[in-house]
Amino acid sequence: MVNQETIRKKIEDGTFSAADIPELFEVFSKILSESEGIQKNIENWNRKFNFNLGNSADFWLDVENGRLNFGMGKIENPDLIYTISEEKAIKMFTGQMDGSHLSTSGDMKFDGDLNDALKLGILNTLILGELDISPIEKEIKDKELKKTYKLTKEDNKKIKKSWAVKGDAIIKGGALLSKLTAETKNSIGLRVEENAKKYPDKLALLYKDIQYTHKEFNEMINRYSNYFLELGLKKGDIAVVFLENRPETMFIIVAMAKIGVISSLINTNQREKPLIHSITHTTGRVFIIGEELTQAFEDIKSRLDLDDEQKQKIFFLPEKGKIKTPKGYINLIEKIKDSDVGNPPTTPEIQAKDAYAYIFTSGTTGLPKAAIITNRHTLTAMTWWGDMVVGMKLDDVMYITTPIFHSNAINVAFASALSKGSAMAISRKFSASNFWDETRKFNATCFNYVGEICRYLYNQPPKPDDAENPIVKIVGNGLRNDIWLDFKKRFNISEIREFYGATEVNIPTFANIHNLDQTCGVCLSAYAIVKYNIEADEPIRNEKGFMQRIKSGDVGLLLGQIEDPDSFYMYKDSKATEKKIFRDVLKKGDMYITTGDLLRDIGYGHVQFVDRLGDTFRWKGENISTEEVEAVINTFDQIEFCSVYGVLIPNTEGRAGMVSIVKKTESEFNFKGFLNLMKKYLPHYAIPLFIRFKRELDITATLKIQKVKLKKEGYNIIDIREPTFVLLPGSSEYVTLTKEIYDGISDGKYRF
Repeated sequence: MVNQETIRKKIEDGTFSAADIPELFEVFSKILSESEGIQKNIENWNRKFNFNLGNSADFWLDVENGRLNFGMGKIENPDLIYTISEEKAIKMFTGQMDGSHLSTSGDMKFDGDLNDALKLGILNTLILGELDISPIEKEIKDKELKKTYKLTKEDNKKIKKSWAVKGDAIIKGGALLSKLTAETKNSIGLRVEENAKKYPDKLALLYKDIQYTHKEFNEMINRYSNYFLELGLKKGDIAVVFLENRPETMFIIVAMAKIGVISSLINTNQREKPLIHSITHTTGRVFIIGEELTQAFEDIKSRLDLDDEQKQKIFFLPEKGKIKTPKGYINLIEKIKDSDVGNPPTTPEIQAKDAYAYIFTSGTTGLPKAAIITNRHTLTAMTWWGDMVVGMKLDDVMYITTPIFHSNAINVAFASALSKGSAMAISRKFSASNFWDETRKFNATCFNYVGEICRYLYNQPPKPDDAENPIVKIVGNGLRNDIWLDFKKRFNISEIREFYGATEVNIPTFANIHNLDQTCGVCLSAYAIVKYNIEADEPIRNEKGFMQRIKSGDVGLLLGQIEDPDSFYMYKDSKATEKKIFRDVLKKGDMYITTGDLLRDIGYGHVQFVDRLGDTFRWKGENISTEEVEAVINTFDQIEFCSVYGVLIPNTEGRAGMVSIVKKTESEFNFKGFLNLMKKYLPHYAIPLFIRFKRELDITATLKIQKVKLKKEGYNIIDIREPTFVLLPGSSEYVTLTKEIYDGISDGKYRF
């Protein structure tokens, strides 16, 4: 009989080898035979597995009737065949890789059903939980990591317990998603109709003092659908939607989706050139403009080159009634008030592959790009977020303060609520001072966030009733480690479902399934985190020309594997898609998409977000393209060259904009005129807060401006000697960055 303690000791001290695999499975078999709880997880699940290690250590597993048999060599007629290295096989079965990572890691290949792979991974984790194995942790030398959270043996135990709870939902979710093909006739519109039928009197949408039940929500949507059907809109048409957060925004998005019309959701902060670009990037048949944004649209309407038919279909959506319907606009509320409330005939014909929204993202460079959101994208998100990650229930209320034109609101918050018929409570805009009062008003049990939201809430003066709120769980991305634990305790939040992801498809999505602290969790799709040369601003390739995966504890560039290159797309603009592709990454012929983000591997399949690379940085919850900002700055007549980049400010999220400028002459700089130009052509969050004047900008041999040094120096006036200026919070002019102001910024005196 194999000594269980001997196996445990070998795993924990790192001496376990392939030769010990038979003894390990003997222990596994004994544990499984004695555990009724684990047996229930594999009831009526009979599968054969071959593991090809490429040497004499090949082995097989046979799970049958709640029993585990094993042997060396190969078994006949296997249901699943793994091709895996000896090293990864050891990590797999000794718990050094998370259960989800086992079956989807790019380090192994398998031939068979993904759900069987997931179930085997979970079974393995449950057995290890009984054995109470925690592999030895490696010493991590990276000095930054020492300041951050590291997984512990206790965390590993939590992971194993969590898999016992979450495993069934994930397997069921995986089975459901495997049936959702591109041609499946299923859509968000159909799900809204189903919820209206199942839960007609349950609340679906709350806004200020307005409430809609699922029946009322669906009927309002149908008024818009049927009107636009009569108007002649059809599948594949585009509706330009320029509205702030309010019920009508959701009505219109779903109404158009029921017809097959794509809602092009325009960022409501955009003005002038970026706004013109976004509106003309997709050819709209109709334009729906909110009362609150009429002036912004009017300012650029003459430059949109609209044809006669488009000019006839500009709709005005009133709200407060402060302005009359402008000349040349159609009052949409008047048009739909008598429209049919019945479900349109088109909904059952919409397929999962059909696009229903364009969400604009800065990507890595240039002006905003239209990321395509399909019904399949959101239906998948419903299962992933609603069931697997957040665990939504019918009586939950999801509080949404993020802009609806962002994917965080659509594919996280809306999708989660839609999955279980939960209610959405929409706020017009995020307000740190009113936030907790609104959660109490709506009795919200969860909210979605970006890191800036959590930071703003955390920076509010503490109140005695901070912990007295109905919030149980939150889901979002960007909650920083330095406030995570205090934020969780202060506001009495049980579950923080932090994630990493992007609007674009094919970007790996990590999620904190196991509710651990200070991590964005695990990923169920194939990805690679590769070594990256910060100075050269490019991935490191070895002598054979391939990139290299990082070791546990290190930081690298996250790439997402493209499984089906022939059908791959990301943006409406194919050239923009091509810019994000790497080929021959880990082997000849493979294809990966770059995220432009640095992540840290913290073990057990878990990661932490570290930083954003390249020509995009994030501030006030928005991606800011340096190329876009530079294009505006370079139109100012006193500027010869400029370089825009993001800099860190203590006690804030993301990076604030800074620009280094080379002037054309030595004349006094017109700061007022410069700021007026910025306000006219850039969203407020994209206006540089710091200006540094230089005599010249360092460039590379290929004439690229060297930003690495500029970013490193930032606005640190101790290290830089050139004149530097700052736009302080609440100020309408740039002032000299003095030592006193610099110290105040460093000490958190100024609330940026």
